[in-house]
Amino acid sequence: MRVVADKYIPFLRGILEPYAEVLYMEPEEITAEAVREADALLVRTRTRCNAALLDGSRVRFVATATIGYDHIDTQYCEEHGIFWTNSPGCNAQGVCDYIEEVLRVVEKGRGKTASQKEERREPRTIGIVGVGHVGSLVAEMAERRGYRVLLNDPPKEMVLRDLRNLGNRSDLSNLSGLSSSSFVPLDTIARESDIVTFHTPLTRSGDYPTWHLCDKTFLGKCKPDAVIINAARGGILDEEAALYSLNIKHSTLNFIIDTWQGEPNINKEMLDRATIATYHIAGYTLQGKINATNLCLSALCNYFSLPVLQIPEKSLPLSPKSQEGWIMQVDKQLREHPEMFETLRETYPLR
Repeated sequence: MRVVADKYIPFLRGILEPYAEVLYMEPEEITAEAVREADALLVRTRTRCNAALLDGSRVRFVATATIGYDHIDTQYCEEHGIFWTNSPGCNAQGVCDYIEEVLRVVEKGRGKTASQKEERREPRTIGIVGVGHVGSLVAEMAERRGYRVLLNDPPKEMVLRDLRNLGNRSDLSNLSGLSSSSFVPLDTIARESDIVTFHTPLTRSGDYPTWHLCDKTFLGKCKPDAVIINAARGGILDEEAALYSLNIKHSTLNFIIDTWQGEPNINKEMLDRATIATYHIAGYTLQGKINATNLCLSALCNYFSLPVLQIPEKSLPLSPKSQEGWIMQVDKQLREHPEMFETLRETYPLR
């Protein structure tokens, strides 16, 4: 069996070699010619798994070591008998930690003085769009920090409503602890939230497409000084609409952006106008990478009937501790060298 693997998937080397020939490649080296004789691909978001890559190959299995899978043409794979899988929830805690660090920065910037008046004011409202693995953790974290939490996730809301009506609580575990939270329409999120954070997949079709979900209409309904966070997928935030809001309406909206349209060639004007800008590393934690690699290994072993393979614990380093202010250090790096977006991302020291 031959496996083509993105060389930046961590801790993978040596694990599959007893059972397969493994070719480790730079993302740009994973071409149609390179995968023609491969049986399986282990990739990340930089490899587009579509007809251009897979036509004429013998690939039967594609796994991405990421939560997002919009770089996989799932319809093509299913029509051609290619099993595909992502790594759901692998970096959920890491993204939640990123959002919490953003909240710390925002709170310090807006806190001004710890006056009695400030302490007595109504709790700030955070709107969470997308309540899957990440959104659920963010909701729990925000409630712990004293926020009023609003949720928006129409597909999940319908499923949960049906389960509750049936008295089935077995699938409600990822919403535990959200006693004061409620599902509301997207318009309510826009109007009432001081902070809006997006945690949806990127989809362009279906009943609830998320491409440019945060568009000119949505932003026009937001509070003038709202904080808009996109640490989900590039394209959920319509960056041209964001610039329109800032340039034409002269609003004081604050944009926190980790995932960008057109990565790695990001919009320089949007970078200049963003309140905090990072290079797609919200989920880049040591534990998240370990989880993603293990999920890919599990799926591959199951598909090809191999023995269960996981990263040996003895080969894992200790998780580093993040230094205070780390997010602003990342922001500074990107602003100084936007042309190095991909290099900065590939060399980012895992949190």
